[in-house]
Amino acid sequence: MAKGRLSNPSSLVMAALILLTVTPPMAFASDSFMDPQGPIAAIQKTHLLRATALIMVAVIPVLVLVPLIAFRYRRRKGGAAAYRPDWDFSAKLEFVMWGVPVLIVALLSFYLWKATHRLDPYSAAFGEEPAVRVQVVGLDWKWLFLYPDLGIASVGEFGIPTKRQVAVTLTTDTVMQSFMIPALAGQIYAMPGMTTQLHLVADTPEVMQGENTQYNGRGFTKQKFRTVSMEQDAFDTWVDKVRTGGIPLNAATYQTLAMRTDRDEVQAALGTAQMPDDALYFTLEEDVFHSILHRYHSGEALPADQQPGTASFGQEEQE
Repeated sequence: MAKGRLSNPSSLVMAALILLTVTPPMAFASDSFMDPQGPIAAIQKTHLLRATALIMVAVIPVLVLVPLIAFRYRRRKGGAAAYRPDWDFSAKLEFVMWGVPVLIVALLSFYLWKATHRLDPYSAAFGEEPAVRVQVVGLDWKWLFLYPDLGIASVGEFGIPTKRQVAVTLTTDTVMQSFMIPALAGQIYAMPGMTTQLHLVADTPEVMQGENTQYNGRGFTKQKFRTVSMEQDAFDTWVDKVRTGGIPLNAATYQTLAMRTDRDEVQAALGTAQMPDDALYFTLEEDVFHSILHRYHSGEALPADQQPGTASFGQEEQE
């Protein structure tokens, strides 16, 4: 009976309207670089469209001419096509066949070189204001955002100001992970004991989805976070909110945070009434990022019970 009602077009429209009404705001978060919310993703989108257009210059003639040639020169009785059994070379044809692809590759290489250098976070800057420094740590299965200059940290919510460069330094305290906010910038890998960089710029206040694109176990699908770009005043208010509602990020809280738990599970363990239902707020008391980074530089492998991401990590404290 229910199936019959849904097959009615008017019922389907009504169901869609209800779904749009009750769906949480996160579902509307921009999550594609085809809908860029900043100059970096916009350059990437332009590069994709340009590359697609250039490649079509070679692909479309092939798709059109192959069936036409096969039809024109098919074997048939009484055909008027020229018969040239000794023909084996055409300079014009060779020039077109090889010259066009070479020209396309040269153009693509030029634009790729130009875009790569323009977007290189190690050499290029967007804007003249000092960048907001954010240190990102990948854990099982959540991202930890540290703001060393502001003395705060968050999980599940990544707040950034608009029209200002955000200089992100990444590492992980578990397996290799892949950080990506499609509407702002491309994907970049992070590995334990190593750092890499990514720069972000948001043009307007917006909510965007960020995620890990490297499969890393049962909590992989939940390793997403909300990126909220805000005007500078709103960002300052958000920083005060995190600082006021946050709990200290010390060795004990980090031990809980770094266990094999997804964001919902760690929210239940560390969340308070002053925090959102889907985000954790912390205050920083020490240089957490470099403490995490340097644990892999001792020259010896970490014991399993001291390695976040293992099943035994943090279990001793719970017993």
